[in-house]
Amino acid sequence: MNRVLDVVALRSFVAVADCGGFHRAAAALHVSQPTVSAHVRRLEGVCGQPLMERVGRTSRTTPAGDALLAHARRLLAVHDEALQALTTDRPDELVVGSTEHAADRLLPELTPAALGTGRVRFRLDRGARLREALDRGELDLALLLGRARDERSHDAGVLELHWFAAPGWVRPPGEPLPLVALDDPCALRERALETLAREEQAVVVACEAAYLAGVLAAARAGLGVALLATMGRVPEGLERRDDLPAVEPVPMSLRTRRGLPPAVVERATGSLAGVLAGRSAPA
Repeated sequence: MNRVLDVVALRSFVAVADCGGFHRAAAALHVSQPTVSAHVRRLEGVCGQPLMERVGRTSRTTPAGDALLAHARRLLAVHDEALQALTTDRPDELVVGSTEHAADRLLPELTPAALGTGRVRFRLDRGARLREALDRGELDLALLLGRARDERSHDAGVLELHWFAAPGWVRPPGEPLPLVALDDPCALRERALETLAREEQAVVVACEAAYLAGVLAAARAGLGVALLATMGRVPEGLERRDDLPAVEPVPMSLRTRRGLPPAVVERATGSLAGVLAGRSAPA
């Protein structure tokens, strides 16, 4: 019988048990609630029985969940100890993940010399997928939107945000503002909707995309406005729209896999903080 207890799913299961609910566990893990729910369902499929049950507004482990929980904690501890034991102070290669926002300005700063390693490989992806890759040990570092919330995350600075649209784009009179954004979960999409709501501006998501290239293409096609982090550059085929409400910068953090040497973390955080501090002023 081919049954496997996935490490990432086990980490979500333990978080739900510790936090008392799927929503709080998702916030603690920096992933979406559906992702956490899918992880627990995957474990339930492997175990062949329910592991969590609803009690009012909270969730708690079933008897089967209680039995798995103790094993899950030991498995995760051994997993993390193994990563720590196999880590050297100067790795030959570091794998760095990043969301697409301002990656063209940030990633060049994370050179082998800056990180103290022989080689650096990069992976661009959505934040939730990068966090899962970190937990699986596939990444060493990840540049993510949002503040540091645990011992594996480090605040690095902020990214300025501005509105962009196709040249000459005109807002449809008497209609909600059409927004082009990444699909959920997305920190910039959330920041855009919150900003417009505070200004009591009606808004509709006219187009959503899985990746930044889709957002840029839709904005260039005149489907609506997009909130972007460009670090002073204007994307080709777009123009900045300062007639819309100003948006607060979004925090940026560096998240690391378990067991990464502190010296590597310090160098990476310093490099990222330096470039953000040098280019975070409004353009």
